[in-house]
Amino acid sequence: MNARHRSSPPADAAERRAAQPVVCYEIDQLPPSSLDLYRAAREGMTKVAEVTVAPRDGNTFEVPAGSFFRIVSVDGPQVGDLNLWNAHDLSERFFSGKTRQLHATHVSTGDRLWSTLPGLRPLATITHDTLAWYGWDDDGGGVHDVIGTRCDPYTNYLLKGVDYHHCCHSNLTRALATARNMPLSEAELHVHDVMNVFMCTGFTRDTHQYFMKASPVRPGDFIEFFAEIDLLGALSACPGGDCGSSHSDDSTPCYPLRIEIFSPAAGALQGWTSPERSAYSGTHGL
Repeated sequence: MNARHRSSPPADAAERRAAQPVVCYEIDQLPPSSLDLYRAAREGMTKVAEVTVAPRDGNTFEVPAGSFFRIVSVDGPQVGDLNLWNAHDLSERFFSGKTRQLHATHVSTGDRLWSTLPGLRPLATITHDTLAWYGWDDDGGGVHDVIGTRCDPYTNYLLKGVDYHHCCHSNLTRALATARNMPLSEAELHVHDVMNVFMCTGFTRDTHQYFMKASPVRPGDFIEFFAEIDLLGALSACPGGDCGSSHSDDSTPCYPLRIEIFSPAAGALQGWTSPERSAYSGTHGL
């Protein structure tokens, strides 16, 4: 990578750099979550379905509002790329950028996955995370990021000059096209920036480049979500495996992932309702 060219600093450079950081969105200003209710509801839940995602492939799943779903490591350390949509309107989908701004670069228990504008409502709430212990490592890395996009065949071709069809973007595209019986070209337009489940990532301290390192996930680990609305999900078992060595190839060891769907006990969510779309007027000043 070429060294970044820097201009000559002005006389007041130190003063400008000394400006205090301000958190853009205060967490205590967010609408309150129902995490305590969800924690109680998950105690008596029953598994009703499961879906397997083969290595270097993708699959879809549907979760009714008011249900729980888990992404589970089964045979070996494997990361996954997650897309979520409103099951009845694919134009409302997971908004990784706003989720990052409202929570953090990496998400865990209690954080919510928000939908695109103009809906801007929680699609899912993280209710349990067996990797919550990881926190931040000495390299500044954390687990479950919402900063990376997804490996894709276009960037792969740009950097390597070869076609590779098992990138997460392609896996998600094939899975959605199959699930909704639509052409690949149509399905591809709905595939969006992901939550990198189980992936350990951060930014280098010197050049601030996005890095990945071997995921700490092991068989039996899982991350669990509560579906705030009726959801269609797609998950890719990334061709990078645990993303500790390489990316987008057929030589890295890869493993399946499993999605498990649970229904809470009858009456456990009494009084709960799905969140409404944003109440903003939509006039944009006109």
